[in-house]
Amino acid sequence: MAMQISSRFTIAIHMFACINTFEKERKVTSDFLASSVEVNPVVIRRILVQLKTAELVHVQRGTGGATIARPLEEITFLDIYKAVECVEDGELFHFHENPNIECPVGRNIHNVLDEKLERVQKAMEREMESITLADIVSDMELYLSKEKQ
Repeated sequence: MAMQISSRFTIAIHMFACINTFEKERKVTSDFLASSVEVNPVVIRRILVQLKTAELVHVQRGTGGATIARPLEEITFLDIYKAVECVEDGELFHFHENPNIECPVGRNIHNVLDEKLERVQKAMEREMESITLADIVSDMELYLSKEKQ
């Protein structure tokens, strides 16, 4: 079974793209976002709460809608990832709890793997830090303009 970041991360990016695209012409509500993402509005509301807690969006109660809290260039994939992913102790890889210390492999697997997994996580975080919502929005605008032709 492959380890996988949950869909909350890509849903959150989709939500930001929607908010940015539509906020000038309409209130961007959780129901509206849910219709674009094709998920239950409850999922959207949970993610909005996480993004609001991380100070990445503002949410007006009732039908006020959501807005982006900071300039797009200042919100990275890493910011979004940290806001919506429930990563225990900041660790991407969940290590199996109790390898058998009677086994020479079980006894030494942490010594062998821990530093390498940390390097992989740091590389992923560096890459995520280099991509901003501004990148996503400019790519989205490119695709939308191609559709209009």
